[in-house]
Amino acid sequence: MWTLDRETFNNIVKEAAVKKRERYENFLKQVEILKEIDPYELSQICDALKSVKVKKDDFIIKQNEDGDDFYILEEGEAYVTKKVSSNKDPEYVMDYKKGDYFGELALIKNEPRAASVIAKTDCTLISLERKAFKRLLGPIEEILKRNSSSYKKFINQ
Repeated sequence: MWTLDRETFNNIVKEAAVKKRERYENFLKQVEILKEIDPYELSQICDALKSVKVKKDDFIIKQNEDGDDFYILEEGEAYVTKKVSSNKDPEYVMDYKKGDYFGELALIKNEPRAASVIAKTDCTLISLERKAFKRLLGPIEEILKRNSSSYKKFINQ
């Protein structure tokens, strides 16, 4: 049997949390939409993030499902498909690479997912659930809305 005193355990947990925060902060500073967020807000976002692993060819997001998470691609590649009519196969729309984000439209507009996102390779994503997204990314929500216009050519097909 092994034992661990409280102080050592707490130090291990705190150190792991600090390393996780530092890793996410360094990564998020490279994400275009988050470059202008102040350090305090960035640290709050880092504390709310969850890591998600997805295997190649698995769905990250499915079209028409309710959306409760915002994603940033940390490692790997993904692609987007959209089914424009019920009697046709989904059409390829675009690719995502490291640092790209998606899933914000369903959160901003309170609508189902407009397209599907599928892992092209094994992927590691970081996600932010709806409540944390609204609370922590409120300052950049207008930028996200403005950037969402780039999707319009795909959404309104």
